[in-house]
Amino acid sequence: MSLLTLINVLLLGCGTATDREEPVSKVKPPVARIESRTLSLHDHERIDDYFWIRDDNRNDPEVLELLKSENDYTESVMAHTKSLQNELYREITGRLTTDDSTVPVKRGDYYYHREFRAGGEHPIYLRRGVKKDSAEIILDVNQLAEGHEYFSVDNWTVNNSHILAFAEDDLSRRIYTIRFKDLATGQMLPDVIRGASSSLAWANNNKTIFYVKKDPETLLPFQVYRHDLGTQIDNDQLVYEENDRSFYTTVYKTRSEDFIVISMQSTDSSEIHLIDASHPTDPASVFLPREEQHEYRIRHVSGTFYIVTNWLAENFRLMQVSDKKLGDKNAWQEVIGNRQDVLLQDVEGFTRFFVVNERFEGLNQLRVFDRETMKDNLIEFPEPAYSAGLHSNPEVDSEVVRYVYSSLITPSSVFDYDMVNGRSNLLKQDKVLGDFNARLYRSERISITARDGAAVPVSLVYRKDKKTIGRNPLYLYAYGSYGYSADLSFSSKRLSLLDRGFVYAIVHVRGGEEMGRTWYEQGKLLNKKNTFWDFIDATETLVAEGYGNRNEVFAQGASAGGLLMGVIANEAPDKYLGVVAHVPFVDVVTTMLDQTIPLTAGEFSEWGDPRDKVYYDYMLSYSPYDQVSVQAYPNIFVTTGLHDSQVQYFEPVKWVSKLRRLKQDNHRLLINVNMDTGHSGATGRYEQYRIDALEYAFILDVLEESESGRLNEANYAK
Repeated sequence: MSLLTLINVLLLGCGTATDREEPVSKVKPPVARIESRTLSLHDHERIDDYFWIRDDNRNDPEVLELLKSENDYTESVMAHTKSLQNELYREITGRLTTDDSTVPVKRGDYYYHREFRAGGEHPIYLRRGVKKDSAEIILDVNQLAEGHEYFSVDNWTVNNSHILAFAEDDLSRRIYTIRFKDLATGQMLPDVIRGASSSLAWANNNKTIFYVKKDPETLLPFQVYRHDLGTQIDNDQLVYEENDRSFYTTVYKTRSEDFIVISMQSTDSSEIHLIDASHPTDPASVFLPREEQHEYRIRHVSGTFYIVTNWLAENFRLMQVSDKKLGDKNAWQEVIGNRQDVLLQDVEGFTRFFVVNERFEGLNQLRVFDRETMKDNLIEFPEPAYSAGLHSNPEVDSEVVRYVYSSLITPSSVFDYDMVNGRSNLLKQDKVLGDFNARLYRSERISITARDGAAVPVSLVYRKDKKTIGRNPLYLYAYGSYGYSADLSFSSKRLSLLDRGFVYAIVHVRGGEEMGRTWYEQGKLLNKKNTFWDFIDATETLVAEGYGNRNEVFAQGASAGGLLMGVIANEAPDKYLGVVAHVPFVDVVTTMLDQTIPLTAGEFSEWGDPRDKVYYDYMLSYSPYDQVSVQAYPNIFVTTGLHDSQVQYFEPVKWVSKLRRLKQDNHRLLINVNMDTGHSGATGRYEQYRIDALEYAFILDVLEESESGRLNEANYAK
């Protein structure tokens, strides 16, 4: 019995290697049949042996049987870790408080909050009057979810007549049904809108609501409708239709409650239309027509629009304009100019103040400005590496701004900041049950030099008493697309790795915006390979500097981060003992050539359009599915959902099938297909951690089985 197994038995109550029903090597993996299909473009032919696995109706018996066999195989291979999975699940969920409640948010005459109650998988939404002591339940998602394997309420809004509108999804395809509830009577209204997105906006007459329908084929939100309560849905009026498939359409109401906003956004261009919220049948006016490479977003307060724009400003600047002067950006006045070292991310306007969310040296900053004097105060944060952002702030007349703060060792904390006296007041910090002590852990922020000389930030966290130079297993995470920055938030589930001696690293690869807009531009389109190289180079540096054992390195990424995992598995398989790819985007060329797939047309400016040979060749050179070769691969664990609308299930299933046929090793290759969910996985508060327990069990078991996978006893002593 190995040291790791022995310690699991003594300290964690986990099963031993003798619990195996059958040795892993003797369990036969599924073999998907080959049906070669030739795909031709630009005088180049690709052979796809597994194209047949795509079934848009998700009812093909052969496909469903393949998915079932993959799940059966994963369950069989991991059967001996059941006790470990259960222990990990109990650890992770045991850190959660049984009853949990958010800090109430004031909207008008009510305070709204959300609760999780003992035994409930889903949230309960409540409100209480400003002058009342007790709260009323306005929506119990546990009741709505009864009988559904998947259920989520992703948006809700209450008008001044106490009618609640909410968007529910019971399939995880992000195709929503909008329902209405009269909070005065507690009765559901007969109005039911299907096939919509989750965005909603009430007009000021309290009977008219704006919503967005989705294209039934591409699932793109593209038609804005106006519905009056009590009328037939078929008679709803079409207000706007977006014909460019590269744009996503949303609708919302300004915090000033003066305007309904129809927003059209692509990955590099914007257009906004406005409707007077007090006159919902009036035609929309154009805030500013779309322009190539011009992104902007707006906030409205006291007759003024604040605009965050990249017009002549790579890192964005803040402009303002009277709400009487629309359609001409030459009427805009600069409030905060472009800064070479600061990325302007967002703004929130109040009657007396406005607050900007900016990013400096990879970290979020919140800066408060007096609208009249333009004197500013920077909200101070106590740690050198952290995450901070604006919370819900619906009251425009407030002199207090609410924000959320967290770090790799500090649980999520909600503060109110008094914009007059410049003081923060802690309202709530998430509790972590058990023996968690933040002083046992250390976070670091370092920089590594990529192969082209770029300085790539890396954030790390580990237990101080379990770190030994060059001895720890290393777990790396990255995303690196769409300008999304990987912030340094706390994760209680991560403690299950840290307490077992892992060093956890977040690599802030190019493709995010941690270091400004240029950081994003250097990791997209024909620069996309920088994302992959940054991650591989960071891996090498971290090992060289003693943050981890070179033979005990694991990597994890999801969605576009799953693409990153597919690339490193192909290009640097010897550097990783294990790779975890959640809902991975791995069949890049085929997907980006198919505009019936929801995300394709809207993302040409992110990945490129392969109908152009330059982009075709570049994508093909890194596309994980196309580049699978006859070689050894790391241990690989993959997840997907049958109903995923973001990365269709057939991408990872095809990838796994091709890997099985070509890989030259005895390492594990497992895929877990959730037959009831989509891109975001399970929705239950506790159920969502089942897949985390399975992933961690995979990692720990691979580590235990590897010839070098031996942690010293001190790393396991509690």
